[in-house]
Amino acid sequence: MANKVKEIWASGKVVINSWLAIPSGFSAEVIAQCGFDSVTVDMQHGVQDYQSMIQCFQAMNGHPVTPMVRVPWSEPGIIGKVLDGGAYGVICPMINTPEEAKNLVAYSKYPPMGTRSNGPIRAGLYGTAGSYQKTANDDIVLLPMMETRTAIGNMEAILDVEGINGVYIGPSDLGFSYGLVPKLDREEPEILKIYEKIVKECDKRGLHPGIHCSGADGALRAINMGFKLVTLFNEVGLMATYARMQIAQTRKDSGGKA
Repeated sequence: MANKVKEIWASGKVVINSWLAIPSGFSAEVIAQCGFDSVTVDMQHGVQDYQSMIQCFQAMNGHPVTPMVRVPWSEPGIIGKVLDGGAYGVICPMINTPEEAKNLVAYSKYPPMGTRSNGPIRAGLYGTAGSYQKTANDDIVLLPMMETRTAIGNMEAILDVEGINGVYIGPSDLGFSYGLVPKLDREEPEILKIYEKIVKECDKRGLHPGIHCSGADGALRAINMGFKLVTLFNEVGLMATYARMQIAQTRKDSGGKA
């Protein structure tokens, strides 16, 4: 299976990513038909586990989206397992040093680039028998999350690690680490300067910075700053936002009847 994320980047365009916190194949199936380029199952802060991840991937199969996962942590067992389950992209939280970024690459790549164990039990179904291992190292997208003051201090060294495809910004934790209120769409000058540097340093290296947003407005600002992958919140937030909007409109226009 071709990795649509890499194809979009090669064309010079921005990837629009979705985020799944709900452990439901049906939710995943609905989201996969909405026009997103990639869909990420959140195993860190979502209510997902490995089995629900598989169900989401199965539900998305047949739709033109790239299946990705945010793993709970940088650990070889879970990283290898989500890749074997069919993830074509791995977003990994709390990568703070170049050593941790190198470990992420090693856990995700087959030899000689890494130490990933062979056994793509489900991922192998995406290609012909025996073909998956030949292209997996090149096809898989790796995005370490840069979301702490420590990571920003090590920014250039992390970005120099061979095998990553960019970084993914977690605005809430990043702001939190600078003593700010955790939120997604940030406007503080000091944080925006960090974003500008991340985009600049990624551009110098041919890497693709991604960021978590809380909707279209934040995503558009990020795109205009130079980010190459934007997440439009998660399906929980999208559902709740639209529900609140519809309820408010109904009460407002009901003439006091509701």
